[in-house]
Amino acid sequence: MLRPLFVAVLLAGLSSHAMAKTDLLTVYQEALANSADLAAAEADALARQEVLPQTRALLLPNIGLGAGMAREEIDVDGAGNDTYTTDYYQASLTQPLFRADRWFNYQAAKSLSKQAQLEFSATQQALILEVAEAYFNVLRASDNLATARAEEDAFERQLDQARERFDVGLSARTDVLEALAGYDSARAARLTAKTNLDVSYQALTRLTDSDYQELMGMSHDLPILPPMPSNLQQWVDTAAAQNLNLQATRYAITSASDTLRSSRSAYAPSVDAFVRYNNSGGGAEFGNQGAVVGAGQQGNGDTELTSFGVELTMPLYTGGATSSGVRESGYRLTQAERNSEAQLRRVVESTRNLYRTVTSSVEEVEARRQAIISSKAALDATQTGYEVGTRNVVDVLEAQRNLFRAVRDYNTVRYNYIIDNLSLKQAAGTLSPEDLVDLSRWLNPDYDPDRDFIPPFTEEEAQRMSLGRQSAPGQDETRMRSSF
Repeated sequence: MLRPLFVAVLLAGLSSHAMAKTDLLTVYQEALANSADLAAAEADALARQEVLPQTRALLLPNIGLGAGMAREEIDVDGAGNDTYTTDYYQASLTQPLFRADRWFNYQAAKSLSKQAQLEFSATQQALILEVAEAYFNVLRASDNLATARAEEDAFERQLDQARERFDVGLSARTDVLEALAGYDSARAARLTAKTNLDVSYQALTRLTDSDYQELMGMSHDLPILPPMPSNLQQWVDTAAAQNLNLQATRYAITSASDTLRSSRSAYAPSVDAFVRYNNSGGGAEFGNQGAVVGAGQQGNGDTELTSFGVELTMPLYTGGATSSGVRESGYRLTQAERNSEAQLRRVVESTRNLYRTVTSSVEEVEARRQAIISSKAALDATQTGYEVGTRNVVDVLEAQRNLFRAVRDYNTVRYNYIIDNLSLKQAAGTLSPEDLVDLSRWLNPDYDPDRDFIPPFTEEEAQRMSLGRQSAPGQDETRMRSSF
């Protein structure tokens, strides 16, 4: 089987399935065992590899046995009918000595077999990325739902505050309606986020044929580092040499080249060595008067014939089939070469884009994190202005939207960084289950999206978020979380 070669790296220390939350490695292990796409790809690879023994068999000796019995009636000049019974058996052995077409077909099959192995390995590699994407899409959707809940709660509090101010004559009814519209929008967004979370779980179910209730979350302590090595050309060179799909296209070129040689070899003679043995016997059962006549009386007996030698066959004209086959093989070779060139360009493009994306994500994650701080500080200042009458409720609602948008953007770029990093390794041909092992070290079984959907902040950062509001040192972060 092909699969164990790729699974062998997997994992000392898989987490127990009895845990309340499912971890990334458990999902991957269940995907390996239950993925219908992977099983189909494995069967396809195994089937394609059978071409190799089939073409090799055409170069090996061919041994055959045969036997038969026949009854014949002979009428000579109206003298009466004689019936003969003949039985025979035969054996033959043929050994190809010179079969250029079969030899090149065998060479082509070697390349096809290696191509099938590489394409299956590429499918296994793609499963790693697909599992990671599905897993982190669930975590992204969980954080988005937590953000939507916090946003709904914040807008509800704002609505309550607007109603209280309206009741005592401190604000107009317009403020209440604006706050109500904001709350209704937040509630609708929360319902959408809940649906998106349910949908995201279905991708895991499709891959593993299992249902999951809750997954381990990704700690905010995950290091956000640039790609190593930090040289774009090194990544491109590695991808050009190791990308699995690109390697497969190169074997396709080799196979097509050998197939073309095989087609041209149809013009060449073929030479076989043979040994044949034939034993036949029989005689007349009835004479022309209807009397039974023994085989010995007719002088008939067993006849043995053994022959051996070398045969040469030279094709002279095949109606144009050979020429057509050569042309077809030439076109197939051109197709394989162009496909390989196109795949190389795609790999280079993907590697460059992913390298730049991952590199920029390192700074973007930090920038998005700082945007949360700035948005929270802006919200606090706007809320203070609203309480003293210098800002209106629309300003407060917009500041709240900006804050929650900043949180969603932070989580989006954080999970995008993880997926893009894995995608870069896949493009370079270096992605392996070990990469999931490394990620799993940063999974937190105590991660609660409703509590941890925002990153932790230092005391100085927390103070920046609460500009215009006084609080005891070290308590700003706690208040900020509760205010969500």
